[in-house]
Amino acid sequence: MLLARYFLSVGGVLLALLFIADAVVPKVPAAATDSNDLGIDKAVIRIHTDRKWPEPVVFDTNIPTTIVPAQTIKAEAVVPPPAPVADVSAKTRVRESFAQFVAPEPKKPEAKPQRKRKIARSRVAPPMIQVAQQPRFGFFNTW
Repeated sequence: MLLARYFLSVGGVLLALLFIADAVVPKVPAAATDSNDLGIDKAVIRIHTDRKWPEPVVFDTNIPTTIVPAQTIKAEAVVPPPAPVADVSAKTRVRESFAQFVAPEPKKPEAKPQRKRKIARSRVAPPMIQVAQQPRFGFFNTW
């Protein structure tokens, strides 16, 4: 209520000052504000720019939209025939193939590091203090 009374009084004073200033300040002649009396014809003024816009893009929709992939040349790997092997027994060939074989080393499983276990300590809550609520001011009781 106090705020509404403030806005009404201040707004009324400002409106009264506006009417007083309008009555006191001399008026500007209307002929000075009219541009037609000064010989300027605003209908003839044209604005021209030197900026050239890019050419418009034209899409030709008469061309079929089927896209045929280009033919690629496939080069086949030429494998030379195996060299003739001397007449060797089957046991000897198996033995030599196993001699060239390298066995992979077996991987040992890595031991995961054990995490230290933290045991939570029980916390004691601070003692509760009861305080009486303070009375509110008179103009703040609305909420």
